[in-house]
Amino acid sequence: MKILVFSDSHGHPDFMQEMIGRNRRADAVIFLGDGQRDIELMKSLFPGIAFYTVRGNCDFGSDAPVREIINLDGARIFFTHGHYYNVKSTLYNIVCAAREAKADLVLFGHTHQALSDYEDGLHILNPGSASGYDASCAVVDILPQGILTNIIHRK
Repeated sequence: MKILVFSDSHGHPDFMQEMIGRNRRADAVIFLGDGQRDIELMKSLFPGIAFYTVRGNCDFGSDAPVREIINLDGARIFFTHGHYYNVKSTLYNIVCAAREAKADLVLFGHTHQALSDYEDGLHILNPGSASGYDASCAVVDILPQGILTNIIHRK
């Protein structure tokens, strides 16, 4: 299973559209907030892909949840924007919440800085910001052998 992960598009969906267009065979897109209008546009442009989303601190009026826990192809995924877990200061709170949820993978945004880490059975991933000159996203492959994560930067 191939999952594209985006966050923080902030009204600039061009990089998301480009990356989803290049990866039309992706099974899912997970959006981590701060650009709900952008992800709604992507849903309309790519109706054959499953979309999962949470709201960010700049998604005023959104009824999307603050966090979600889903199971995709045998992997338990905890995802949130990150502001409720104070991710700009520490990863401790979000890692504890993901472990409590028995997640294999935790996804968050908010910091606009890409991060891919692995700690005691937990993959920790921030795709960075999907807007700006150094836009980035992440690709997650869920394979029988395990989870692979990759950060992709705009070229």
